[in-house]
Amino acid sequence: MGSKERIQRVKEETRANILDAALEIVKEDGWQALSMRKIADKIEYTAPIIYEYFANKEGILLELTRKGNLLLLVYLKAAKAKHHTPEKQLAAMWTAYWDFAFEHTHLYQVMFGVDMICCEQQQTLPEVEASRKLICDSIIEIMKVDGLCQDRVCRKYYTFWSVIHGLISINLVRRGTDDEMNQQILKDAIHGIIQTIND
Repeated sequence: MGSKERIQRVKEETRANILDAALEIVKEDGWQALSMRKIADKIEYTAPIIYEYFANKEGILLELTRKGNLLLLVYLKAAKAKHHTPEKQLAAMWTAYWDFAFEHTHLYQVMFGVDMICCEQQQTLPEVEASRKLICDSIIEIMKVDGLCQDRVCRKYYTFWSVIHGLISINLVRRGTDDEMNQQILKDAIHGIIQTIND
């Protein structure tokens, strides 16, 4: 391996270490505790080294948002691939979305600003649009309409997202019901919205 490749690998590792440290701090002390100084202390670097990779804390939040959206897309694609009808694909993807939120709670929080201030730039990420398009494609297939997220398609997408994100948010701030009831509410909501797609 040449020196250029080695330098690039070290930079990538350092960047990954910064993001991992940020998530560890959040898991231990919450989002409000995250600071550039704490990250530097956690990985035993000086603060100026952190600033070489990220201009500020918002830059770290944006990168964690990107990372979360890429991981969510993996969940959605895997769920969709397991089924052949758009109705089952849609149900599987929203269930995968739910699973992602509780398996990667801290990433979900930064992605959607649950119980914290979210990164305002996250809406411009192509990773956000990729997940939305994957779900909308199944809605389009059920509706048998042309084009991505026309008014009716968008309405159904946001109906799904509002209900499921709302249920997730309620549970993340610890005001939800037990797991068994949550699963039933989730299934009822998904099934109910799918039934209305062509209304």
